[in-house]
Amino acid sequence: MSKINDYLTQAEVFFLATVDGDQPKVRPLAAHLDMDGKVIFGVGDFKDVYKQLVANSKCEIVASKPDGHWMRYTGKAVFETDDKYAEAILDGMPHLRDIYNEKTGNKMMCFHLEDATAVDIFIMTVGESLL
Repeated sequence: MSKINDYLTQAEVFFLATVDGDQPKVRPLAAHLDMDGKVIFGVGDFKDVYKQLVANSKCEIVASKPDGHWMRYTGKAVFETDDKYAEAILDGMPHLRDIYNEKTGNKMMCFHLEDATAVDIFIMTVGESLL
């Protein structure tokens, strides 16, 4: 998992694709961490992305690095029940505490991917598995 987390860190911003009914939705993300042998992602409980992942857990994350490599990380989102993951993300990205706190009532929901594949692809190549 550290290979995937390192990839996401190097990319800085990556994109999460979900499904809303029959319409794909893609948005940039940055909140992630490597903890307990899993790459953990954070999204707001008030956002459509959270509702989409609850309705259909299948998703895909794509990250691109400046050297021409890009990663496709595909699986099923499984939400964590322990708040330690959200706290760890918020500790690493303290500016998000302005959004996720008791005053706003917004909660960061954390998930990892299961039944996943991750492929590192260089321009015009088949790719190499990261898992």
